[in-house]
Amino acid sequence: MSRSKDIFIGTDSGATTSKTGGIWADGSTISTKLRQSSTNSQAGTAAVIQGWVEGVVGFLADNNLSWDQVRGVGLAIPGPYQSYGVLDRSANLPKSFEGWNFHADYSQALAEKAGRPIPLVVGNDGNYGGVAEAQRVRGDRKASVLMLAPGSGLGAAYIDANGLPLDGDTLAGMEGGHMPAALHLLGVRPYKCGCGKDWGCIEAYTTISGLPQLLEDMLKKHPGHELATSTAPVKEKVLSLRSRAQKGDPLALDIFDFQARALGLHVASLAMALDPEYVVIGGGLIDPESTTPEFRHRYLEGIHQAAMPYLWPAQRRKLKVVPATLGELSQAIGAALVALYSARQSRI
Repeated sequence: MSRSKDIFIGTDSGATTSKTGGIWADGSTISTKLRQSSTNSQAGTAAVIQGWVEGVVGFLADNNLSWDQVRGVGLAIPGPYQSYGVLDRSANLPKSFEGWNFHADYSQALAEKAGRPIPLVVGNDGNYGGVAEAQRVRGDRKASVLMLAPGSGLGAAYIDANGLPLDGDTLAGMEGGHMPAALHLLGVRPYKCGCGKDWGCIEAYTTISGLPQLLEDMLKKHPGHELATSTAPVKEKVLSLRSRAQKGDPLALDIFDFQARALGLHVASLAMALDPEYVVIGGGLIDPESTTPEFRHRYLEGIHQAAMPYLWPAQRRKLKVVPATLGELSQAIGAALVALYSARQSRI
């Protein structure tokens, strides 16, 4: 069989939904259509494994591919981990999953289905999403990439010049959302964070998780705004802000300008340690289906301008802040890419 037909599969396992994607041996994407299914975590670990394998089977069938072509699989799964491939206690999974060696179980299931061992790499979903976005933004160039993806929390990844993520010695590397914000520059109090830290995690100032606290403070500057007297639930209020900002609502724009500035200061802080050439911004605020071009430009420019004064002169000339482009594809494709890169390294 020609090596050009070799493929690498990526499984992206979320707490509720799992996705499957794949790439050719040259790193190009097989299909932009992800195969999605329920993770079925409520049914136990065996059901999750079965779902992952069925995702691969379905992806191969959808694209007229075979197990003989599969040279490696990558699994993107949220941490924390006790060790490589072993899950620690997760807030979004059943307590019984603590200590689960998902690497061993998935490896065994893949081998049984393929009739031979298949190399499996596993890692944090945010890191693997960064791998895919890094490949997209830099092409064949050697350049490091920082990705920050504000959503319900702040996903963060650093991808080195070889295309691989910074995992850290305890597999907790690049938990950048729980570093402290520059509160003295932002002029705000330490917000509460779900992680329990009390130093003002940057996640609370840049994502949906902190919007209730940010809205409370910003309404003091906009006392006449309709949300100041609204009896709607707080969750409903904060989730309305993105659409309000697209229509030019002053309160909503102030809130997202603040988030952009906070994220820009965080970019500058991370640049002191990591010195990336590219900063990729993901998340719902740069989603073309949910935001206008004018809003996305304003948000990204706010991040860039906030970072600039705190960078070294060479960094100011070279650093590029760009939007993510892969959306829901990123983590599955990133997992497949790490499987590919690992295979290349093993042949060296």
